Amino acid sequence: MSRAQAAAATANESPGRFGAWWQRLRGQAADAMPMHLPVRLGGGDFTQTKAAPVRVLGFDQALVWVVVALLLWGLIMVYSASIALGDNPRFARASYSEGFFVLRHGAYIFLAFVTALIAFQVPMRTWERWAPWIFVVALLLLVLVLVPGVGRVVNGARRWLPLGVMNFQPSELAKVAMVLYAASYMVRKMDVKERFFKAVVPMGVAVVVIGMLLLAEPDMGAFLVIAVIAMGILFLGGVNARMFFLIAALMVAAFMVMIMTSEWRRERLFAYLDPFSEAHALGKGYQLSHALIAIGRGEIFGVGLGASVEKLHWLPEAHTDFLLAVLGEEFGLVGLLIIISLFFWLTRRIMHIGRQAIALDRVFSGLVAQGVGVWIGFQAFINMGVNLGALPTKGLGLPLMSFGGSAILMNLVALAIVLRVDYENRVLMRGGRI
Repeated sequence: MSRAQAAAATANESPGRFGAWWQRLRGQAADAMPMHLPVRLGGGDFTQTKAAPVRVLGFDQALVWVVVALLLWGLIMVYSASIALGDNPRFARASYSEGFFVLRHGAYIFLAFVTALIAFQVPMRTWERWAPWIFVVALLLLVLVLVPGVGRVVNGARRWLPLGVMNFQPSELAKVAMVLYAASYMVRKMDVKERFFKAVVPMGVAVVVIGMLLLAEPDMGAFLVIAVIAMGILFLGGVNARMFFLIAALMVAAFMVMIMTSEWRRERLFAYLDPFSEAHALGKGYQLSHALIAIGRGEIFGVGLGASVEKLHWLPEAHTDFLLAVLGEEFGLVGLLIIISLFFWLTRRIMHIGRQAIALDRVFSGLVAQGVGVWIGFQAFINMGVNLGALPTKGLGLPLMSFGGSAILMNLVALAIVLRVDYENRVLMRGGRI
């Protein structure tokens, strides 16, 4: 072999000083890189290998668009369901215009959107640090609303604090506070979650205290949602199954006692069982019977947007608790199935974001996201069940759609926190820091 050929062969076998450094750097990065990440991003499967890096977006666009769709559809339905309220003798003193409620609802959405943008900027470690204090603030507001002359009374219930631009409902803040507090509590009690008195009793006391305040308003629907949020986070946080079912049995027994010891709650339950009876059709079963009539009139494709008859002073609270009944009348079974599908997808996606965070060893963030999923999914389920006659009547609106400033505000703040969890998941997936 000639000297030139030997030099060429040596050059091919040895890449040089820079080439050797580059190959060594690539080898170290490849060895440090996991072969497969146990999460999914953006609804698809992503596998990070030595040859294919992960490609991710900054936030979950599909989730945002589903939320926007529900908000816009809710805005349209609030306008349709409230357009005749100005002619209702009950509101003769108020002199409501045709667009009164939809304009207020639109302003609530704008305010909630701005607040949600601010909430999105807050890192999850800050939410974890603030969680106990937010819970304390929620308790203080629930006490304040019960003070005579401070809390506003509507239809016999003292649930609102007048703030000028809106009437704020502390029970909606309590839902967010319970999600954050329960998640932080489970992280702090992770080492004693197999021991009943140390892991569960303090959380149970917190739920009882907030429940007593809510029942004093009274607002049993909000208490039911908050109790389910706490139970869901306890279960997802890994509390012993036997303890969980014991707590669930105690909660069911407590709600049964509350129903049996309250005459008007018993009447509402009996009206639910037979809403069209002579004893209930004009009393406790009035709302449910007209909600069922509205949905029955809608049939498959509905009577058309704006053509509902039940909203014309027949169905009370058509723009709040029974918005879904008006939607069923105007859009029919097809519209109801679309709404049910959107809420099912939204809940499933939020729960998935929580699983992503837990897979990345971010337990607090994961439990917060899953707690929001339990809240949105359960409240939507209750509202749909009430409107369809499958559950007794409860004063719970449809999340993201029913008229109500406090509810829209807290719903969007909670979803902004979920998007923050998803954003931090994606930053970590790219190898960044949060």
